[in-house]
Amino acid sequence: MPLEMMVRKLRLHSELPDEDVAALLSIVAPVKTLPEDSFIVREGDLSTQCCVIMSGFAYRAKVAETGKRQILSFHVAGDMPDLQGLPIKRMDHDLTTLSEARVGFIDHELLERVIHTRPTLTRALWRETLLDAALFRNWIVNLGTRSAAGRMAYLIAELRQRLAAVGLVANDQFDFPITQSKLADALGLSVVHVNRVLQAFRKQGILDLKRQVVTLRDFEKILELGGFDNLENAGRK
Repeated sequence: MPLEMMVRKLRLHSELPDEDVAALLSIVAPVKTLPEDSFIVREGDLSTQCCVIMSGFAYRAKVAETGKRQILSFHVAGDMPDLQGLPIKRMDHDLTTLSEARVGFIDHELLERVIHTRPTLTRALWRETLLDAALFRNWIVNLGTRSAAGRMAYLIAELRQRLAAVGLVANDQFDFPITQSKLADALGLSVVHVNRVLQAFRKQGILDLKRQVVTLRDFEKILELGGFDNLENAGRK
């Protein structure tokens, strides 16, 4: 089932009956395959639909008046990264594909009709937005308080947890198709500093990022360096 990861993620945190799942799946249309660096939605757009990442990766970002980009979060298969557009309507950031991605879209009017009669589904979607907000808060703490190595370790630990939740981690490896430039935009570092951290991690036998694949060699050290707290436990039903 193409939307299996979305269902798996929702059910990780919420008791969701089959009829609610079927109702949600029935309104996911159209589905598009978007190339790398395609805008899913732009800052300032009037939001009339939300999306679900079916495969690939996406990221949220804002561009400052200086032209510098800050990546705010990464999104993986199963995520619905712009649910907040349902009540807020106008987007305050860009949502862009990090890699080629298959993306399903849900019209806001159809979603409103479905959740109006399905309170359990409404609570499940609301819970996802609250967990998303919790990740944001931790992201801010990460950028504001940790060393360069700590920031990188936190990011890798968070991604590993979220990808494992939808079955996309195998043998301590997972895909992460990112450039050092985008890592710099996410972590508030220079490209040179990102390269130094990755080289140090490789030499210390902590992790390796090669050919868009992360290989975890000492995950306990990553957790320690990143001060990572398992948010999934807080959200688990």
